[in-house]
Amino acid sequence: LRPRQLAMIALGGSIGTGLFLGSAVSVQAAGPGVILSYLAGAVVALTVVWALAEMAVAVPVAGSFGVYAEMFLHP
Repeated sequence: LRPRQLAMIALGGSIGTGLFLGSAVSVQAAGPGVILSYLAGAVVALTVVWALAEMAVAVPVAGSFGVYAEMFLHP
C-alpha cells in the first residue's frame, strides 16, 4: 500500500473509533433512542447530498455549494 492509502485507513479507523466511543456515552445518557436520532440525522444528510447532486447535474459550474446557493436561493 502507498502512504496515502495507509493514512486514509488510519484516519477512517480513528474516526470510526471516536464515533463508537462517543456513541457509548450518548447511549448511556439517553438510551437506545440515540440510534433513531442518528438515523434521522443520516436521512437529513442524505437528502441534502441528493439535492446537491441534482444541482450539480442540472447546472455544472465551477465552484462549490455557495455557487448553487447564490443561483437558486438569491432573489
